Amino acid sequence: MLSATVFDLDDTLIDTGDAWERVCADFTARHGHRWGPRDGTALHGNGHWASYVAGLCGGPVDTAEVIEACTDVMADACAAGRIQALPGAVELFREAGRHGPVGVATASPRRFVLAALEHLGLAGDVSAVVCGEDVTRAKPAPDPYLRAAAALGVPPSCCLAVEDSPNGIRSATAAGMPVLAIPRDRMELPVDIAHLPLAQAPDAAHAVPLLTRLLARRPEPAVPGRPVGAAG
Repeated sequence: MLSATVFDLDDTLIDTGDAWERVCADFTARHGHRWGPRDGTALHGNGHWASYVAGLCGGPVDTAEVIEACTDVMADACAAGRIQALPGAVELFREAGRHGPVGVATASPRRFVLAALEHLGLAGDVSAVVCGEDVTRAKPAPDPYLRAAAALGVPPSCCLAVEDSPNGIRSATAAGMPVLAIPRDRMELPVDIAHLPLAQAPDAAHAVPLLTRLLARRPEPAVPGRPVGAAG
């Protein structure tokens, strides 16, 4: 039985993919790199995004500098109201909270994550927050979701993960969590990922009734002589 939910943040709850890309592109431009479409693709769902950006600068730039500078800009954007929830995302989050504790597992820096949750009015509804600096191995490794489940006090198999990116889906699946996938911009998931989610929705608004059904599902009563879940 699913008794908790763990959400990704960027492009699952909030519309930030393009914002992070612009901020990282501006940072690398100051160090002589011309950002291209391949960089944007590499950035999405990349738990090691700061290392990637630092590597593009071709000089004495470390990940701490990337994180500090980019987080400053993103936190300011959040405070100015330029970071918005995706349609239906707040309702989806609160619906999950009606069925059990809710956590967040993201590669974004804690300072930005807390600012975003506060801006959305969800800070008081979160029972666990796992950020980029909390794990050594980022998504697609299972560590962020395993840490979130431990913080919630719920076995991973009893947590529903809500994710938009292939790497995030890989991470949650590797942690043993069933996944509700909401692919960014309704993108088609790669062939090697498409079979992994338990369920999929085109956007957060359409995901609300689907999440409700998944979290409200109860184990079938055992019938003598018949395995649980068997037809007949």
